[in-house]
Amino acid sequence: MKFSVFQLSRIGGRAMNEDRMGYCYTRESGLFVLADGMGGHPEGEVAAQIALDTISAFYQKQAEPLVVDPAQFLADAVLAAHRRIVRYASQKGMLDTPRTTLVAAVVQGASATWLHCGDSRLYLVRDGQLLLRTRDHSFLEQDRPGLSEIEPVNRNVLFTCLGSPTRPTFDIAGPIALKQGDKLMLCSDGLWGSLDDAEIVRELSTKSVSSAVPTLVDRALLVGGKHSDNVTVLAMDWESPDVFAPTRSIAADSAMDGAFAPTLQADFFNSQADDLDEAMIERSIAEINAAIRRSAAKKSSAT
Repeated sequence: MKFSVFQLSRIGGRAMNEDRMGYCYTRESGLFVLADGMGGHPEGEVAAQIALDTISAFYQKQAEPLVVDPAQFLADAVLAAHRRIVRYASQKGMLDTPRTTLVAAVVQGASATWLHCGDSRLYLVRDGQLLLRTRDHSFLEQDRPGLSEIEPVNRNVLFTCLGSPTRPTFDIAGPIALKQGDKLMLCSDGLWGSLDDAEIVRELSTKSVSSAVPTLVDRALLVGGKHSDNVTVLAMDWESPDVFAPTRSIAADSAMDGAFAPTLQADFFNSQADDLDEAMIERSIAEINAAIRRSAAKKSSAT
């Protein structure tokens, strides 16, 4: 299993970056996750981080080195993440719960299976064409019954997410066979909200992910202007062994035994995935937020 991967997150015009993303892999399997903490509710960045931590902990326990049933794994892991967020809010005595959207994909063998909840999207581009794209869990995308009778209505409003009082709705797709040159991209609405699908597909089709992602993120920030949302993208270029380029790719089949976490860290690898320690979650969140603040301070001083 060989692939190129590139990820980038920018704060945009917001006071805080509430997006989180990451990937990890074994010799025969890879996990890619992106979560967008929801504004309008408290601690969206906490919800997003809990989601990533929980799902990565599940993965590092179950990928030995393959996940037996990727669709079931994704469903179980996402529901566990939802419960963790709700429990976090309850233990903190919060009047409202932190919430997040999420998209996650498991790639193994030569196929991909993914799950999404809310409006964080996955794009699959092949031979210059948009092969598949997730449908947002919004009134606009789903065309839910009774909308014409509701006036006024914001059709972009989501009707599900992780952390809400009700059980989240999510969709699972796959397994979808991958072909050499396929591009798999996960992104927050900060990207697709500013750029149309045609522009996204064009960039992914004509460049490597390491070139396309920065270009797309920069354009989204430019279009969004000073009030731009957080923009976060995690993209993978699927490669067969004969086109492996070691300077920008990962040869997962040459890895040692066990799961690896290049950017998706599960601090609680040896703990029970469904009973993660809140102190560990809070410490992980604090460390990540501190790193973001340091990065922002360095950029500010540089300008």
